[in-house]
Amino acid sequence: MTIANGDRQGDGETAAAPIIGPEPVPIVLWVNGEARPLTVEPRTTLAAALRGPLGLTGAKIACNQGACSACTVWLDGLVVPSCSILAIEVGERKITTIEGLATDERLHPVQEAFIAHDAVQCGFCTPGLVMSCAALLARNQYPDEEEIQTAISGHLCRCGTYPHVVQAILALAEEEGD
Repeated sequence: MTIANGDRQGDGETAAAPIIGPEPVPIVLWVNGEARPLTVEPRTTLAAALRGPLGLTGAKIACNQGACSACTVWLDGLVVPSCSILAIEVGERKITTIEGLATDERLHPVQEAFIAHDAVQCGFCTPGLVMSCAALLARNQYPDEEEIQTAISGHLCRCGTYPHVVQAILALAEEEGD
């Protein structure tokens, strides 16, 4: 069977994959529980779409290669680097950004713990660290130090606030256990 320009069908016809672009295309992203229609070039990353047309600047673009985790968001509850995903590939999956963690003007408990334990230095990596730690606590309400270190291991913090992050999450888990 020869495959050219798509998969060969049983009747000898070729199924061609749709070609998208190079012109901008309309998409809808489900961000923080809300449908957000926008038009993007097919090469636009999720991070760029969130920060640009949607004005959600919490996810930071640092390395733009998925190596530092400053752009961390949740995609259907999974922690992902938003700079490594094209916006047009997201489809109907649910995106949660740092802006979506707080509710009714109240910070998320992880955000409060970061403040209380001085886990914020320059703040560039903080949103990504908060997203990873909140995801960890959603999976495991009482993580130990090793599990916290594993959860934040992909984050690059130039200020070295890692020990404060671990302390913050351990203290939060202890509070929840009381």
